[in-house]
Amino acid sequence: MKLISDTWLVFSRQMFLVLRNPVWLIVGLLQPLCFLFLFGPLLGPVLRGGDSYQTFVPGLLVNMAMLGTLFAGFGLIADLRAGVLERMRVTPVSPLSLLLGRSAREVLTLFVQSAMITLLALPLGLRIRLADFLLTYALLALIAVMLSAASYALALKLRSEDALTPLLNTLVMPLLLLSGILLPMALAPDWLHAVARLNPFLWAVDASRALFNGHPGDASVWQALVILTVLTSAAVAWAARSFARSLG
Repeated sequence: MKLISDTWLVFSRQMFLVLRNPVWLIVGLLQPLCFLFLFGPLLGPVLRGGDSYQTFVPGLLVNMAMLGTLFAGFGLIADLRAGVLERMRVTPVSPLSLLLGRSAREVLTLFVQSAMITLLALPLGLRIRLADFLLTYALLALIAVMLSAASYALALKLRSEDALTPLLNTLVMPLLLLSGILLPMALAPDWLHAVARLNPFLWAVDASRALFNGHPGDASVWQALVILTVLTSAAVAWAARSFARSLG
């Protein structure tokens, strides 16, 4: 119970900061909206016309989950510089609560943005059942927790935006290109598809597309859930130890 109450306290503070300055919530939607309205219509001839949004929107949501949470560590570096974590040393809040509360903020923000993008895509021809959409939310939540936790761990290790920025930029580009977010990797050459299968986000994109096409029983769904659950558990354990060392 203490873990839950502490996590809620951290989450409440983080959400207060978001609501006090919601501009970043809006800014985070600008790029997905450009992709949805300016790039999505170009995919009709490639992805069988009216079915193009069934393929494109799930990839776009995974893209939002990746880019929206992978850079969460920058906020933690700002808190480090302001002495926020230093003051946490004298409180009974556990390091795991600090991590989970912050990650929960990233998950909720992602959920709101994903719901808005999905609703805006419905008039364009997107179709999805509520149960399948909620299962897609589970995939997105795992991605958000995994990447935000990894980002926090890296931020606590590097403690500098100048070091964190090039590292994340180096990682994010191949991960995005090899995840088949914009176009299915099935259209890629065999060698590139084989390399992409090493990317966990390819499995997440394939699973999301299966769900958006009404196939929750597809093997890619449970495979993605297993892969992301394992990686998320590892990232949370890593970040929790990093928080514990910082507060120790």
